[in-house]
Amino acid sequence: MSDRIKSLLIYAAKCVTGTLLVFIIASFFDYTDIGWCLISVMLVLSPDGKESVPLAVTRIKANIVGAVVGILCLFISHNNMWILSAALALTVAFCYLFKLDAGIRSALAATIIIMLHEQGKHLWDSAIERIINVMAGCLLGLLITFVFHFELTKGDKHLSKDQQEA
Repeated sequence: MSDRIKSLLIYAAKCVTGTLLVFIIASFFDYTDIGWCLISVMLVLSPDGKESVPLAVTRIKANIVGAVVGILCLFISHNNMWILSAALALTVAFCYLFKLDAGIRSALAATIIIMLHEQGKHLWDSAIERIINVMAGCLLGLLITFVFHFELTKGDKHLSKDQQEA
């Protein structure tokens, strides 16, 4: 099997595992608003097995930056096109400052997720709930990445040198 096909199958397995875990954990808490958690899991997961753990950690750090910027901007003003635009620019700047370039897209998604507000819900209830969803998704994504990475590297150690090079 080619490395590309193997990577595709592993990535698909990570995505399926993330989806199943989110649904199972949500069912234990009778929680149905799982969209943001699912999105966060998928943003943390990476198809590349070699750098998947460091990349997942970078994306989680970037998500934290995005969430913090989103919350701080909500303190300044309710969400509108100007405050959201400023929040996104600040998110990019802070990710660049903290050398989290590989996680900028994930951070931007986190900023938007936190700042969006559903009609009929209190602004802060919605923001706090979304922060919890994003962080739970990030942690699940990291756990899945770590487990898959650990299993794959453990499996590679059992192969002979000739099998690993093939």
